[in-house]
Amino acid sequence: MELNSNIKNFTDFFTKKSIGGEASINDLRDKEFSGTLLSVDEKRALHNYDTYRINLLNAQEDEDAFNKTYRQLQVIANLGDWKEFLKADYSK
Repeated sequence: MELNSNIKNFTDFFTKKSIGGEASINDLRDKEFSGTLLSVDEKRALHNYDTYRINLLNAQEDEDAFNKTYRQLQVIANLGDWKEFLKADYSK
């Protein structure tokens, strides 16, 4: 019983539940990799984020800009609300 409790606490911490945060893109990836089926909206958000990420990185003109954008995308994927990527702006 103690192990299950520790796993739940660990999961809650990294999905920001304990601090009132929303699940992020990376939380969805972790959920999917653990074998949990994602909802249609969750899958769409992942697809939209991946498309947005590739387009944004491909648009960078030099290595410094690419590295800066890459780091910014990492922060967004770790901390941003995944529902943001359901918006039409990210599906192009």
